[in-house]
Amino acid sequence: MPRLSRRDFGKIAAAAGAGMAASPLLTRFAIAQAAPRVVIVGGGAGGATVAHYLKAGAPNLDVTLIEVNPIYSSSFFSNLYLGGIRRNLESLNHGYTGLRRLGVKVVHDFATDVDRARKTVRTRGGRTYYYDRLVLSPGIDIKYDSIMGYSPDAARIMPHAYTTNAAQKRLLKRQLQGMRDGGTVAMVMPNNPFRCPPGPYERACMIAHFLKTRKPRSKLVVLDPKRAFSKQPVFMEAFARHYKNIIELNLSTEIDDFTTVRVDPKTREIVTKAGKTVKADVANIIPQQRAGEIAAKAGCTDGDWCPVNRENFMSSKVADVYLLGDASALAAAEMPKSAFSANSQAKVVAADILAALANKEKFEPRYRNTCWSLLAPDDNVKVGANYTPKDGKLEVSGAFVSQPGEPADVRKQNYQESIAWYANITTEMFAKAAPTAAPTKAG
Repeated sequence: MPRLSRRDFGKIAAAAGAGMAASPLLTRFAIAQAAPRVVIVGGGAGGATVAHYLKAGAPNLDVTLIEVNPIYSSSFFSNLYLGGIRRNLESLNHGYTGLRRLGVKVVHDFATDVDRARKTVRTRGGRTYYYDRLVLSPGIDIKYDSIMGYSPDAARIMPHAYTTNAAQKRLLKRQLQGMRDGGTVAMVMPNNPFRCPPGPYERACMIAHFLKTRKPRSKLVVLDPKRAFSKQPVFMEAFARHYKNIIELNLSTEIDDFTTVRVDPKTREIVTKAGKTVKADVANIIPQQRAGEIAAKAGCTDGDWCPVNRENFMSSKVADVYLLGDASALAAAEMPKSAFSANSQAKVVAADILAALANKEKFEPRYRNTCWSLLAPDDNVKVGANYTPKDGKLEVSGAFVSQPGEPADVRKQNYQESIAWYANITTEMFAKAAPTAAPTKAG
């Protein structure tokens, strides 16, 4: 068993709370010839970051990353692509060459099953991978049946564009580009919980920006089952300031419930509980979500999501299995489902695995989240906090959120921070060369 000093693990613990590249922060150490095996399912903000940190800290560790897509197309920043603001689709796409260069065994296949007794992961391609530690970071699956009439086939006409599927993002953008000026775009919002609480509302702003600048006679109808949503004051300010007469927000009340109950992909009609019917030229349907299917196959789910130990994001149901990112059962009030959250959790998971394999003391974990949202060019808002495990929950401290009426230079600085963060997180995820952007300021 490898020997690590307390100082080494202090560095690992510090890295777990940092937003900087992993490699220079981790002192490398050798693992015995018969190296323990870590299998990671899911190559996004959680899984790819775990793979990077494990190999940076222990180059001889046997790390296999199973991810079906050879190119990862980030959901974060995809709204800017839809709005036509300084992003094309290619800028969202990332490969796994850097992780392979580190020695991670990257397998592009679909994980279909987990045998907890034998400690194996099976794939659609017929391969079996043995593990000593398993990390599941499968993201979300779309609950198509949460809306009558919606399905994978319907999504080819009324896209959700809410996963890392680049085809869905491209489809929605092409529909917006091809729509007649004077047409109607409809957005169906999900009920809690869902991936990235401010994400749909940033998207509403970006679609409205596209309409304002490209198809000014058009409108965006938003149908929302909720009575309140993340960063609502600053979004409402943006709707009035930038997109008056473009965005029609239908927010549910005690009297009117704008939960979507049925869609018709042939007619592009959307019907709500309140009896409102919208016939859309372009319909962006964001249904309810659940943890990626492999988490259920592994026995990690309780309902739609996966309960976890807040100390290290190990599954509270299955031994030697970690579960992080969007698939966890954390409420947004504890820690939102976001790329920043998954990246922060991943560093703690990597540190915990290395400590366990080295039979060393584990250090107190620290988590952090920041979510930026672009309202209009150079008008960016943010929300975030620090999180510490306490009494089986995550205790929030240092919380911050943008407020209405902030100066333009503050909002522009927020945008610059978000650009730097994107460069940093994708560098960490995919073991790229260090970015040239300034370090992210969060808070």
